[in-house]
Amino acid sequence: MPSLSHAEKFTINANQIKWFQGQAIGKPVGTDLIWRGGLHLTSENRNFGGLSDLTFTSTNGELAIVTDKGHMITGQLQYDDAGTPTSIISADIDDLRNSKGTILPSIFSRDPESIDTIFRDGVPVAVRVGFEHLTRVADFTLVNNRPQGAAREYTIPMWLTKQRNNGSIESLCIAPPASPVAGSTLMIAEDVRDQEGNNRAWLSGKRDGGDLGIKAHGGFRPTSCAFTQTGDLLILYRDVGIFGFSMQLRFVPANDVKANSVLFGQKLLEASGGDVDNMEGITTHIGSNGETIVSILSDDNFRGWERTLLLQFALVK
Repeated sequence: MPSLSHAEKFTINANQIKWFQGQAIGKPVGTDLIWRGGLHLTSENRNFGGLSDLTFTSTNGELAIVTDKGHMITGQLQYDDAGTPTSIISADIDDLRNSKGTILPSIFSRDPESIDTIFRDGVPVAVRVGFEHLTRVADFTLVNNRPQGAAREYTIPMWLTKQRNNGSIESLCIAPPASPVAGSTLMIAEDVRDQEGNNRAWLSGKRDGGDLGIKAHGGFRPTSCAFTQTGDLLILYRDVGIFGFSMQLRFVPANDVKANSVLFGQKLLEASGGDVDNMEGITTHIGSNGETIVSILSDDNFRGWERTLLLQFALVK
């Protein structure tokens, strides 16, 4: 039987980002957000890059990140006394595996784009990962708060399964106990549209499940989603223009998240230029002072002109 983990230890270099849209750490930005600081991440490890999404797997900063080339990166995010992120320590990188416990066999199968943590009775027990190209969703068991072992398939609807491109599952997030759709998994397609031109999405669950839409607007496309502890939904959008990347963050109240609806919500933040890059991942957690912390991650696509940024904001809504 294959070993649970063949993880390689490596070092992630982190340069602090102290300003966002001209605002210092601790200052308001956008609507209902406070800038909490960020990191520009680099590494000498040749497999570091293409970071697509992230999730926290414990309450002490341990996190898991999926990459475009079928790797899982784990580590622990460190903070200073003011709650500003400073570094990622104890980093490992490992290959994602199929249901037999072997390394994913082809590039076509190695493109995870989304990840979230599965809790049982308040305890993190696994992560759920969405893949595009060979579109599927799989769960991986947490061992000492780090995903390991063979994939366990999670059933998704046929309209998603038959997508065989990079416009399929871009976003995946699991509703918390406080949500009206608690336990359901929301999946959003980046480039699959319904008859009204909205991005198609699906909510799992026998009682709450069904299709829904994410309102399309301008050139922005949804790249990730995350629920807050109270069940409200955050959707991250990205646009690409001749002058670079733009991002937008929108807030959908918990009671609006349901099947047979079209989600859009309130714009909390829009940013472009040097403040952002190819922002693709988002997650939330409760910080040490009780704040809801929103973490947003960029994917450098292994390109020298793009950056890997980790930005954090406190949601004060």
